[in-house]
Amino acid sequence: MKNTDQFIGKRVLVVGLAKSGVAAAGLLQRLGAKVVVNDAKPLEGNEEAADLQAQGIEVIGGGHPSDLLDRNFDFIVKNPGIPYSNPLITQAVSKNIPIWTEIELAGILSEAPFIAITGSNGKTTTTTLLYHILNIGKKQPLIAGNIGTVACTVAEEAKSDEIIVLEASSFQLAGTVNFKPQIAIFTNLYEAHLDYHGSIEAYLEAKLQVANNQTAEDYLIFNQDQELIRQSITSLPSRKVPFSVQGRTSEGISADEEWIYWLGDPYISIRIIKLPGRHNLENILAATAAAILSGCDKPAIENVLSSFTGVRHRMQYVREVRGRTVYNDSKATNTLATKSALSSFRTPIVLIAGGLERGHSFEELRPYMDNVRVVVAIGETAQRFNEFAESCGVEQTLRASTMEDAVLTAYEASTENDVILLSPSCASWDQYPNFEIRGDQFIHAVMKL
Repeated sequence: MKNTDQFIGKRVLVVGLAKSGVAAAGLLQRLGAKVVVNDAKPLEGNEEAADLQAQGIEVIGGGHPSDLLDRNFDFIVKNPGIPYSNPLITQAVSKNIPIWTEIELAGILSEAPFIAITGSNGKTTTTTLLYHILNIGKKQPLIAGNIGTVACTVAEEAKSDEIIVLEASSFQLAGTVNFKPQIAIFTNLYEAHLDYHGSIEAYLEAKLQVANNQTAEDYLIFNQDQELIRQSITSLPSRKVPFSVQGRTSEGISADEEWIYWLGDPYISIRIIKLPGRHNLENILAATAAAILSGCDKPAIENVLSSFTGVRHRMQYVREVRGRTVYNDSKATNTLATKSALSSFRTPIVLIAGGLERGHSFEELRPYMDNVRVVVAIGETAQRFNEFAESCGVEQTLRASTMEDAVLTAYEASTENDVILLSPSCASWDQYPNFEIRGDQFIHAVMKL
């Protein structure tokens, strides 16, 4: 961690007692700041609050007092999930109090450079893939951010000869001021989180924070195939490295049906790649470009690309059962993600789908249902999903009440060379606390076959 005295005596309000808030509060206290933590939940029975209080940190729970900001805080560290429409945050904005997320703090303190990955889809896969390549390439990577490890905690311990691979959400990036990664990756942009940001323009602006502070010494790896991204980055000073899956290009990294090309030259054969799907090819190109720019050699990259089968619950290869290949895509909680999954296969698909009823349309999936031979529908949307599947001409539609029943039903309806795919296109909360538990139950049921 860099030596700094800039936080000594600073009055800091940390809003939100999730992992990032707890980590930021403790770190700022150690750096000499006068920290107050505020959380909407009551303090009774809250172990995190008790731990902070034991460190001498004031914790205010049970709501956001209207007079809290009268204490003249120098800045606020906000939990990324708290929207800017929150009354306390709105009040802070009106008072011109700087509002950070903890990755701004990480950027100030870290001795190690950052590779930051953002985008609507593919962040976790790209982050994980790049981490594995850097690790095989002996670049001493650390992993942090939205993938589950608090960035400022990692930054506190990071050394100058290490690299922090950071998955950064739009929520996190919106709360940065001077954060500057040495390499930034912008995977793609689709309409998402508009309830939080208010508009696609504000969402894009938050994403661009990943590169806004870069200089001509830094790299921005971006999706050349998306016009909105191409147009939005033209004024940035970074060295721009495009990636494209639409055929060979002379700049950056690209791919066709046979090769990955680096600066227009054949670099790695597509045949060695284990991770299926065009969308995953985008992630592979972005991660490979970052690995090359970080000094990794081709054998290290080939080693990972020939063995990496996906992140858990994200197009995760599970096993082969008597000629059926099984994939877990429980993370697909919307039609966009399921669309990507369906487009990844050329063989017939037995699809397990359905979940929480939010009233959203499945029509976006229609052009991708031709390869679906059977649908096994689950959850609150089961009947509606089956009706949609029938309207698409799907050969057979079935229902199941539990995941074990769904897996057995899908297997019995499948034939050799089929893909059995869990890609729900819906959230899990009607039957499971989260998509991870839903995916774990799917894997458990598959292993029992």
